[in-house]
Amino acid sequence: MAELSFPMFDCDNHYYEALDAFTRHLEPEYRKRAMQWVTLNGRQRLLVGGRINKFIPNPTFDPVAAPGVMDEYFRGRNPRSADPSKLFGDLEPIRAEYRDRDARLAVMDAQGVAAAIFLPTLGVGMEQALIADLPALTAAFRAFNRWLEEDWGFAYQERIFAAPYITLSDPANAVSELQWALEHDARFVVMVGGPVMTERGSRAPADPMFDGFWRLASDSGITVLYHGGETAYTKYLGAWGESDFTEAFRASAFRSLVSSDALHDTFASHLALGLFHRFPNLRTASIEAGTAWVFHLFEKLTKTFGQVPHLFPEDPRETFKRHVWVSPFYEDELASLLGLLGQDHILMGSDYPHVEGLAEPRSYIKDLENFNYTPEQCRAVMHDNGKYLSVRRPAS
Repeated sequence: MAELSFPMFDCDNHYYEALDAFTRHLEPEYRKRAMQWVTLNGRQRLLVGGRINKFIPNPTFDPVAAPGVMDEYFRGRNPRSADPSKLFGDLEPIRAEYRDRDARLAVMDAQGVAAAIFLPTLGVGMEQALIADLPALTAAFRAFNRWLEEDWGFAYQERIFAAPYITLSDPANAVSELQWALEHDARFVVMVGGPVMTERGSRAPADPMFDGFWRLASDSGITVLYHGGETAYTKYLGAWGESDFTEAFRASAFRSLVSSDALHDTFASHLALGLFHRFPNLRTASIEAGTAWVFHLFEKLTKTFGQVPHLFPEDPRETFKRHVWVSPFYEDELASLLGLLGQDHILMGSDYPHVEGLAEPRSYIKDLENFNYTPEQCRAVMHDNGKYLSVRRPAS
């Protein structure tokens, strides 16, 4: 096991949602329109918007696979060509630390994790499932955020920084949710990438109709996280003969190869529409979305800025490097990312306790060292940068 000379700040930890995460605080008029539990063929299934939801194969998370059991698969190694669903190993009863913050702190102590950002497992797949009923969508996440604050806290003992989920679909609701989160000491909020469905149709998230949210995020100094999940782009797969929804760990060669990337286009849109120049104190980060999109975007930014520099207030690559932090997959080619962004804008994320993450978060340092990161650079990535973002830095 790797030994560290510094504590870790892990920017990608997860909980497994309680069964009533979306229903405990749900307003009564939405109980049949948002999330419900049903028993089907002897199994508990999640009904979302009146349809069985398959984003997570077992949304009760009990039993569940052990942390990191698919590490090798996500490093691109599956020599026996086993179906991904067969790589989970023996499932185990859900552990206390997946749903109890004090039990989790004890695990973090053993891991050497001083603090961590806590993010949804099920929650990042729910926005698109309710996109046809925007009032139910916003109500579901209002309920979710109140459960999250109650069970985990947004800055529990300055160690567990659970990020409330914000949907921009109702701009006024997004502002009120962010204001509520700020009043409850949130340091981060989380959303998924891609265009936003509103009552006026689909819009870019940097559209001025959302400026109330972005202004408050910028002025308050909170960090807006984008995490991988179900996005509006999934529906385009239907045109290729694929299913038009995400079902975790269902193998598909084309899904692994398709080039569409909601996060690439989200940040491209932010830069093209001048979001960061309208709100110069805005801090954003990409979590669990890898780095391939970053290099592809920089290639396009280089050419586009060379062709039409008058459309940008400055070189958009410099804008990106000032306002965006990136948490790479640990299996990514990490040397090139360091050269592109520098040590101060790279974040360590173990994805613990997910099967595709690291069973021991401290082992992340081995991947950094494999790409010749210096001890100073390792500490910046694995502690200092996350710690920096955990402090709200209001606009002066």
